Amino acid sequence: MADTPKDPPTWDESVDALAHRILGRSHRPIDFRERPGTKRSFTYRVDGGALTVEATDAVAAAVALHTYLRRECGRSVTWDTPLPLRVDHPERVRPVHGTAEVDQGYHLNFCTTGYTGAYWDWDDWEREIDWMALHGVTMPLTTVGHEAVLFETYTRRGLQPDRVRAFLGGPGYLPWQYMGNLDGFAGPLPASWIEGHRELGLRVLRRQRALGMTPVLPGFTGHVPAELAPDRTRARTWHGLTTHVLDPDDPRYPELAADIVRVQRELFGTDHLYAIDPFIEMVPVDADPGFPARLARATLDGLTGADPHAVWVLQTWPFSYQSRFWSAERVTAFLAAIPDERLHLLDLWAEHDPQWSRFDAFGGTPWTWCALLNFGGRSEPIADLQGAVDRVGEAKRAVHPPTGVGLSMEGTRNNPAFFELVADQIWWRTEDVAADWLPDFVRQRYGSDDPALLSGWRGLAETVLGASGVRIFPEQFNGVLTRRPDFDDLAEPERHRAEVDGLVWYPWPRLLRAWADLVGAAEADQALAQGPLAHDLVDVAMAVLSRIADRHHLDLVEHAVRHREVPEESLGRFLRVFDDLDALLDTRPEYRFATWEAKATSWATSTEDHRVLADNARRILTVWIDLDNLRLDDYAARLWSGLVGGHYRVRWELWGRLLPQALNEPERAAARLADSLSDHAERFLWHGPPARPAPTESTLALSRRLLDHYGADRDGEGSSGG
Repeated sequence: MADTPKDPPTWDESVDALAHRILGRSHRPIDFRERPGTKRSFTYRVDGGALTVEATDAVAAAVALHTYLRRECGRSVTWDTPLPLRVDHPERVRPVHGTAEVDQGYHLNFCTTGYTGAYWDWDDWEREIDWMALHGVTMPLTTVGHEAVLFETYTRRGLQPDRVRAFLGGPGYLPWQYMGNLDGFAGPLPASWIEGHRELGLRVLRRQRALGMTPVLPGFTGHVPAELAPDRTRARTWHGLTTHVLDPDDPRYPELAADIVRVQRELFGTDHLYAIDPFIEMVPVDADPGFPARLARATLDGLTGADPHAVWVLQTWPFSYQSRFWSAERVTAFLAAIPDERLHLLDLWAEHDPQWSRFDAFGGTPWTWCALLNFGGRSEPIADLQGAVDRVGEAKRAVHPPTGVGLSMEGTRNNPAFFELVADQIWWRTEDVAADWLPDFVRQRYGSDDPALLSGWRGLAETVLGASGVRIFPEQFNGVLTRRPDFDDLAEPERHRAEVDGLVWYPWPRLLRAWADLVGAAEADQALAQGPLAHDLVDVAMAVLSRIADRHHLDLVEHAVRHREVPEESLGRFLRVFDDLDALLDTRPEYRFATWEAKATSWATSTEDHRVLADNARRILTVWIDLDNLRLDDYAARLWSGLVGGHYRVRWELWGRLLPQALNEPERAAARLADSLSDHAERFLWHGPPARPAPTESTLALSRRLLDHYGADRDGEGSSGG
């Protein structure tokens, strides 16, 4: 039982309250009963219209409810499902049994809180926690309010409150503070934020625990304010940003690790799981092969000194990201310093770069197979559905299979099919996605059996969601829409053509047909366009127009190189793609930059708070760091209205104006472009995108217009629509 300040409701009361939120207060009563058993399982049945659920625990009961809704009522609950659901309940259902495939379902990445949930309030978190329970999540990473723990710890150590808030930095960058990547960046942290998120964090944890989850809370990574121990800290850099870490041989290291646990237990309680990643994208400050083991021992001494039941939850991302440094010998020595019963490993990018197969399933240490897919919350729809289930299936058949399956995306609320599919693998086993899973997913997502919907999704599965062998990583998969403009393509048009062609590895007409199918289904039943289908219409248009933009840019570059002139018509055709996509995105609140910024500034209680919050919201989706350090510029590559039309388009328009000069004076044009882009980025950071009137066309009406305009190209080139 977790240490909590208040006794939580019983699990059946918690799941019954969840059912009210999903189905409305007037739904038929559900009889939730406890089912004995050591392995997570459930049984449900319906007699005379009355639903009875027997389950081993609250999460199993929530999965049972969702399974009932999906199988018997034909409706699923995804991130964008309008609630409460209106369903037709059957009068009789024979008993249906379910047993979890793995012990745990993990959810979230430190970065998710920065790229998606940075400014969420209770309503947002309540919806997300309900989604977690319905999808079998038992181990959520919960960082909300951790800034209050650090603030309290360091002020008790004698640092002044203003200095601690400066060290913590901007609210939008807190996840990277917790991982030890940033010192005092884009802040200071508003005092009101600390208190507000202390209360929010406690509320989040109470709900998660009431639903039977065991949250994972952050722990000490060795990252400290330099003045806390100036004689025993060492500097390190991450993307040019300097942080300071305490020497693990210093007695203050385990003391601070223990202090943070004690303060955290005081404020939030504990479930004895601590996420600590001391080497995220930064190699150890000491080259001695024994250094990681010394750090591990100091960390464990601190953890267990404050919590004898502590378990260290460690991401394997460094072993992948910096695999040259993390040799088998180094990894083995590091992990050997941590007893198996004290460690749980998260194989973070297992759908693409699994570490479990590299390290013999970690020699029996408990581990979770995780799907990452998404870097920076990029919104463009791309995934390998079949490949993901093939790889998780292979892991389940290993000699030392995973004890959990998890989602470790950097940004959420995108690519719903991929994340729904992976979440299903916590409880079920999918072999053939197209035959066994996709038809039910489509029917349950929309509550409709229109064959055009399934045809459209089959088209997506055969194209953008069938990215077998494609490395979905920012440096390898990046179209021109969100790319920082330059004139390099003029010198290497052949390379540019190869890149553009490489982004369409599938039959182009099949994607256009999928788009037409989904638009046609929405027109046949316009009520569908008020729910998840509207989101999906934007997604498929995003997939098409991204590649159209690539092709128009290529046409423009090749024409300029060949004929030494820039036709205004071609430049206009290229820029029109930005305008059209921006207009479509603006019909959906979840795809508006204005929604993101308004959410951020809603936490402000003063003019200075507002400045910091607005800056963080704009900065992280554009330059990320600052104008003098563009190493992470456009990393998030978010296709949102206000960014597509108010940021990316402006940059390409500046490029277009200088393109004629670049043909004859490339160096001078490049210098002028760099200055113009810097000026534009600075204006965006200060003012954001220009205000725009409310959309006058619906998602469906605009989708039809864009389909008619851009969807005529059936020859696989993606270059018509001018």
